[in-house]
Amino acid sequence: MRIYKKIFERVYRAAFGNIKYARLKGAKIGKGCRMFTTFIGSEPFLITIGDNVHIGPGVKLITHDGSTTLMTDGKGRRYSYQPIEIGNNVFIGVNCVIMPGVKIEDNVIVGAGSVVTKSLKARSVVAGVPARIIANYDELEKRMLDNLVGQQELDFNLPYKERVLKVTQFNFKPTL
Repeated sequence: MRIYKKIFERVYRAAFGNIKYARLKGAKIGKGCRMFTTFIGSEPFLITIGDNVHIGPGVKLITHDGSTTLMTDGKGRRYSYQPIEIGNNVFIGVNCVIMPGVKIEDNVIVGAGSVVTKSLKARSVVAGVPARIIANYDELEKRMLDNLVGQQELDFNLPYKERVLKVTQFNFKPTL
């Protein structure tokens, strides 16, 4: 029976996408979201995601602390479950881990590879292991709007590769 369930899940995800699959499993997800991760934890019904949220590939949303099962006495093993709540206009980069009990407020950017162990205030930019505030959202937004290529500046009549190469900045970041 387990193999049929796994096949059904893969087919459903392939046919309808990660968001519909997560909703099928009980996650509450708003409008305009993009979800590239396939890992929504073992308790997706504890996950709430707002509108316009981008979740990159490899992100893990974890709603339980598995280490508690090591703690045993006359009452048996212990379990700890906590929800995850993600607000509106949030970007979570590739391979991040969102731990149990984390609330991410609106307008937050989580840098790739970060491990989020604490809740995040609105309008913050975080990165690292564990994630720490690295920038102010408003300042980063202004820099990006002032310095990056806008959609209206892209020539959509060109093939994708040419369109990208035309606006690519071929300068590298400074060395550490």
